[in-house]
Amino acid sequence: MSPSETVLETTGVVVRFGGNTAVDDVGIDIRAAGVTGLIGPNGAGKTTLYNCITGMQRPDAGRVVFDGQDVTGLAPGARARRGMARTFQRLELFLSLSVRDNLRVAGDIVRANTRRKLDVEAETDRVLELTGLTDVAHLDVSDIPTGRARVVEVARALMTRPRLLLLDEPASGQTEQETEKFAAMLRALADDGLAICLVEHDLPLVMGLCSRIHVLDHGVLIASGTPAEVQASPAVIEAYIGAEVVA
Repeated sequence: MSPSETVLETTGVVVRFGGNTAVDDVGIDIRAAGVTGLIGPNGAGKTTLYNCITGMQRPDAGRVVFDGQDVTGLAPGARARRGMARTFQRLELFLSLSVRDNLRVAGDIVRANTRRKLDVEAETDRVLELTGLTDVAHLDVSDIPTGRARVVEVARALMTRPRLLLLDEPASGQTEQETEKFAAMLRALADDGLAICLVEHDLPLVMGLCSRIHVLDHGVLIASGTPAEVQASPAVIEAYIGAEVVA
């Protein structure tokens, strides 16, 4: 898969909740072997768009194309089996289980719901090493800091060997040092060919990590481009970044 290849594309996506249009004619692309940012103010429609991409929300109009196939009508499980994985704003982990067991559960689900022959123990060890969690593998998730728990969520998603990883505010609760390590991990995953989309309010992280960024405001796509192009956009500065940030 070449770095320029589009893994996920939305076209004309519209989502309405009563009289409110949460997502209005939005088209974005997420490419292989890179990190794509999806940013904007609270309430901009980022999570709703994620829900459309993963099948948790059926759009009122528009299409979602994944790996060249229209998946707009597919259920979340069917999209996951095709190679989508996601994390959420709120931690969705088994807090009373160890870090290792959280990954094992994900591996068991993959093995039970796909035709893939998966050595769960070997894959768990591989992902723990990949994400830097080996030292806390034996601890219950409730006993580790929030920043590390965020990494556990990513590790659990990686147990599915996804083609596309959708992250929703994964740096929330991380220290500066944890964020630096997290960025390095994501960069390595992207370099290995994974397509990653990052919803995040940590702008230094987004600008330093992403090769391409899409910006939403009130459900409308107001800019797409490189970090430099996005930071220079008057619409983005007014709606979200603020002149003082780019000065």
